Amino acid sequence: MHRTYSMRQSRAPTASQIQNPPPPSSTTKAGRFFGKSNIGHSFRRNAAGAFGPDLAKKLSQLVKMEKNVMRSMELVGRERMEVAQQLSIWGEACDDDVSDVTDKLGVLIYEIGELEDQFVDKYDQYRVTIKSIRNIEASVQPSRDRKQKITDQIAQLKYKEPNSPKIVVLEQELVRAEAESLVAEAQLSNITREKLKAAFTYQFDALREHSEKMAIIAGYGKHLLELIDDTPVTPGETRNAYDGYEASKAIIQDCEDSLTNWVEQNAKVTSSLSTRTRTLSQRRRNRHQGEAVDLADQDAPMEGNRDSNLWIPASQHHNAEHYEDDDEEEDASVANGSVRGREEERVAA
Repeated sequence: MHRTYSMRQSRAPTASQIQNPPPPSSTTKAGRFFGKSNIGHSFRRNAAGAFGPDLAKKLSQLVKMEKNVMRSMELVGRERMEVAQQLSIWGEACDDDVSDVTDKLGVLIYEIGELEDQFVDKYDQYRVTIKSIRNIEASVQPSRDRKQKITDQIAQLKYKEPNSPKIVVLEQELVRAEAESLVAEAQLSNITREKLKAAFTYQFDALREHSEKMAIIAGYGKHLLELIDDTPVTPGETRNAYDGYEASKAIIQDCEDSLTNWVEQNAKVTSSLSTRTRTLSQRRRNRHQGEAVDLADQDAPMEGNRDSNLWIPASQHHNAEHYEDDDEEEDASVANGSVRGREEERVAA
């Protein structure tokens, strides 16, 4: 019997992909050493945040940890596909009903593996957006350092040479440094909030689509199981001939149609706020902005260019080039067995 392995022969765009075009392939899927192994997981986690400006170290560690999460999800997706193929291979030698159903179940499980792979690409949008906050933090660090350095110099001169004419010059430089730092800190505060909301909107939209499609597959999988005759037979008794081939194909087709036509507006699971929660959120907005807020539309998907004004080119970030290709440099250091530095010990508060 021909084993299917895949739900669709051609990959036409789904309704969800037409509405929100899929992102480019995840940055974690390229530039690896030693193939697709996870040899760098522990090195990456331990070395994360060991270099770069102090302000960006904590978020740098988060970015590296998310990279580990994404590569683990990649591995899960590949292994699901292998499991699907093995299930189909095993069922081929079984009775007709078991053989047909296991083949179709393999199709569904293989589709889950492909959904995992697509989810990684969308999850990377979240990670890249968080990574851009880290670059902004790194660009703010020099202004902080300059202001602190001038302050220390003034304090030292006032202690050693109270009448030194350099004090006046340094105080003027400090005024300029404080003004520069004030602008940088304001930009960091504003953009951090905008990008944080954009990043987790990417993640939650991807989670919702992934979870709903997984639930769809699970539902049709249970319909397939109904085609197996599990009525006990006595020794020597013959089961009725299996006639569910057309039904199993129809179930797979219905599943494909449901996945293809799924869009976020038709999501089955919704998160409704209680009356108390709505009241509290409206009160808070009234206090701060003088207007009410309705969170009923909180689950609206992000449009393709909705947050385009949030992005700042890398060239506008001071010292951003230090981080631009850090993922690839990091993989190279892992491959050469020369990861430097240790994770700083966490001091108990």
